Amino acid sequence: MADLTGRSMEPPAAAWPPCGFPADWSMEPLWIPGYPADSAMCFQTHVPSSSSGGQLQQVQHAAAIAPNLAIQEEEDEEDNDEEEEEAQYKMEMEIHDPIQVFTEATHEFKVDIDMRDMKIHRYPASIKRLKGSYTAPATVAIGPYHHGKDRLKPAEKVKHVAANHCIMESGRSVQEMYAAVASVAGEARGLYDKDMVAGIGDDDFLPMMFYDACFLVQYMLTCTSGGSEMDPSLRSYFDGNDSDIFHDIMLLENQLPWLVVKTVMEFRPVPLEEFITYLKDGLQDRKLTEKKSPILDDSYEPPHLLGLLRFYIVGRGNTKRNLLPQTESMSFSVSAIELAEIGITLTANKTSELIKMGVKNKRVLFAEISLSPLSLDHARASWLVNMAAFEVCTTPNFQAVDDEESVVSSYLLLFAMLVDREEDVHELRRKRLLQGGGGLTNKEALDFFTSLQGLPLGSSYIRIMEEIENYRVKRRTQTKLHAFVYKNLRIIVTVFSAVGVLAGIFGSLMSLRRRS
Repeated sequence: MADLTGRSMEPPAAAWPPCGFPADWSMEPLWIPGYPADSAMCFQTHVPSSSSGGQLQQVQHAAAIAPNLAIQEEEDEEDNDEEEEEAQYKMEMEIHDPIQVFTEATHEFKVDIDMRDMKIHRYPASIKRLKGSYTAPATVAIGPYHHGKDRLKPAEKVKHVAANHCIMESGRSVQEMYAAVASVAGEARGLYDKDMVAGIGDDDFLPMMFYDACFLVQYMLTCTSGGSEMDPSLRSYFDGNDSDIFHDIMLLENQLPWLVVKTVMEFRPVPLEEFITYLKDGLQDRKLTEKKSPILDDSYEPPHLLGLLRFYIVGRGNTKRNLLPQTESMSFSVSAIELAEIGITLTANKTSELIKMGVKNKRVLFAEISLSPLSLDHARASWLVNMAAFEVCTTPNFQAVDDEESVVSSYLLLFAMLVDREEDVHELRRKRLLQGGGGLTNKEALDFFTSLQGLPLGSSYIRIMEEIENYRVKRRTQTKLHAFVYKNLRIIVTVFSAVGVLAGIFGSLMSLRRRS
């Protein structure tokens, strides 16, 4: 296997055994599943002879090679001198040939850009203004970015247990499974930020990939029927920490390349349709009694678990922007009060797919903005933020791509546009756009949405702004009439009430006059 630069990506010779044993030792189990790769719980299977004859042969062998040691040392010194001269020559070439340095840097930059969709990204600046609870893991580190932090170390022991059960349930050997992960680890390393993995050697990186993938696969199984026969103690841990684990594995910086997860799944399969179905309606408290499993798109290769779930939660559809009449100007923001004034109401649709958003005309004087409803708590808020961060990192120009590429950002910005006060949040609850009573308070929801105003404008958001402006222009007279009625409704009601009272009084007087 080779990377984009043509370099070999075969696992290093030290990839197995992970305990530092010589490569020519027996391939019998050298590592006890469920324990760290550098643990002392290793054992050798090649046992030297304990007889005196065997010891004598070893002594004789040592004596036989002694005369050659001096010659070998001289050859080693010559080799070292040649290596130093070569390194010095390369350094001088770099100093005297800057074009080569620039060319290499340009090539490396292009490779990074070309692999942008598959990278494990760091948080963009527009997201970093949020609280740490939306961006940092609280229970488990997946991948190298948060690996080794003290608060996350207790979960490392659970990873060993998960690896042990994953191996046993697969019915395959630990060597075969570990070697498979090691074979893709070189490619996986290239998907992380180079500065973050520069100081991590293969002796640490390969076991990290293996343990983290086993942990994720075992957790995914708990969300499906495949986890029904899981070890009770491990299942108890996953169930007891479900919300925290789910929060952590949905963080942008806490991802594992999907090719590593997929490699372990080849040994311990996970019913992905069932797993995605379980999580697809996770943004809403209201669940359908009969869930329809999504049809997996074989053409889509996810970069990681967050990208996989985002793909199916966003949904696909015919979202090509309609050509609307040109207007003199257009506002990229409108308040809920302004919408109400011109006769546009807010409506919660019946789908869980975020892409189903837009403006629909209803009768002559009215229209509605339809959005997928949201049950907002800390976990779902974090989930949405990290999917939006993923969009920002992988889509440099939201207006140059289809709506699907920036749907989450558009969805969040529409909510942010509609709220300026806690009363606006309450109005969204009244309209059933925000659902549930056990999530964020009105103040917390307001703080969350207003903190997202640094997100770039998604194409769905811009399309809806265009549709609002087009509605306003095409129905200028009607919208002005509706705005007048909306602003003066109380006065109009009062006047009509007064007119009704006067009419009643006048009618009574006329009746009395006729009788007289």
